[in-house]
Amino acid sequence: MAENPLLRLAELGQSVWYDNIHRGMLPETLQRMAASDGLRGVTSNPVIFQKAICDGQAYDAAIRDALAATGAGDPEALFEHLAVADIQAAADVLRPVYEAEGGQDGFVSLELSPECAHDAAGSVSEGLRLQRRVDRPNAMIKVPATEAGLSAVEELTAQGVPVNVTLIFGVARYRQAAAAYQRGLQRRLAAGEPVATPVSVASLFVSRLDAKVDAQLAAAGAPQALYGRAAIANARCAYAAYREAFHGEAFGELRAAGAQPQRLLWASTGVKGERYPETYYVDALAGPETVTTLPPATYEAYRRDGAPAPRLLEGLDEAPAELERLREAGVDLEGALEALEAEGVEAFVQAHRQLLAALEEKARALATA
Repeated sequence: MAENPLLRLAELGQSVWYDNIHRGMLPETLQRMAASDGLRGVTSNPVIFQKAICDGQAYDAAIRDALAATGAGDPEALFEHLAVADIQAAADVLRPVYEAEGGQDGFVSLELSPECAHDAAGSVSEGLRLQRRVDRPNAMIKVPATEAGLSAVEELTAQGVPVNVTLIFGVARYRQAAAAYQRGLQRRLAAGEPVATPVSVASLFVSRLDAKVDAQLAAAGAPQALYGRAAIANARCAYAAYREAFHGEAFGELRAAGAQPQRLLWASTGVKGERYPETYYVDALAGPETVTTLPPATYEAYRRDGAPAPRLLEGLDEAPAELERLREAGVDLEGALEALEAEGVEAFVQAHRQLLAALEEKARALATA
């Protein structure tokens, strides 16, 4: 048994991705993580890029070069120029993983502009454009699981684009994401296109649900034993839905043609506050045919203190009853999930706008320095 807990997750059938990217880790640090920790992918979002680009001086030279080449331009174009370069560099590092894993791992995710969240046609157009610009087979386009986003997931899948369906909070929405992926693959199969690619993951956000539900439990004066139960039970219910969708007869024809299941990716795996250990969600959701993406602090904590075991499978059948006990204790679970989805999309919109504003200010300062 490998001593590194991150490597032991791979032995359980779970892929570890890193929820962070910045130019200072490319390529050496990322190469080392892939070699020593078995890292199998990278995810990004506007908050991550804002911190990477606008804090410190790591991108100053690249910003000056871009300004010299393109003029002042608009901050959206400047951001894309910087982000695409990072995605390409990370994808090149992980290309051997992609090839060794038959195209199932080794991906680097780049998020669509959140301004497209409710625009299906715009999401498809931007997804295709970004995929062409990055020009790496192991680049994955992140699309939020809004109604418009799910329509875009089907179309992008049908056109051969790997998609990370993001901002999923509830099981019902995950089922819709899985169905959109399957419809896209079915269209490819009917058109005589290969279905072994593209692959997809569905990002279920974890810790944010407990933060929301724990607050409701506190207001209701519920027993402490109920705290920290919602997110894990919800994830287990989603995993049961995954097995139903991709191990049943409905996926049989596509599976026979070489299609890959749309794995669940556990997102938001860092704990909120100090109630739970840093490795709480990673340990609880370790299990086969899944991906876990870890922010830096959680990644380091798990490498140090993780205790991998197939806990995702423990209590799988009891998970629906666990959620029902929370409802009986006064938790409005459906309301919490609905609020989280709306808040999630709005938070990414605001983060994207703040990123562009900060980048515009930094570019102006560098241009006049």
